[in-house]
Amino acid sequence: MEVRIKWVEGMMFLGESESGHAVVLDGPPELGGKNMGVRPMEMLLLGMGGCSSIDVMQILEKGRQNVTDCVAEITAERVDTIPKVFSKIHLHFIVTGKDLKEAVVARAIKLSAEKYCSASIMLEKAVDITHDFEIVEA
Repeated sequence: MEVRIKWVEGMMFLGESESGHAVVLDGPPELGGKNMGVRPMEMLLLGMGGCSSIDVMQILEKGRQNVTDCVAEITAERVDTIPKVFSKIHLHFIVTGKDLKEAVVARAIKLSAEKYCSASIMLEKAVDITHDFEIVEA
């Protein structure tokens, strides 16, 4: 896998993926940015959340669950000293659907966390990562 990060101006960069997509990254004004894009540490959380969400949805589909919506709300804490690494990350899944089985949803999230999500499995070597979920009847 290869990606490319190209400087635009100030603290703004254009990230280009091997699959042909682009995203703007930028820093806050106090660091010389213009706040015109996602911060790199936010991008890490977005990547992990996307990876886990894809896993969860694939598992729920294979489990023949009638899902109408799936949202992962991710919160993270960072240490105060440089490097300001994450110390805790929490994924809260809100899964909406008809007649969803709690055990199937729990298993999907557990499998993603422990077996399939490359991003969270890599990050958990350095960060305390927790998960929970709620089911909303459609």
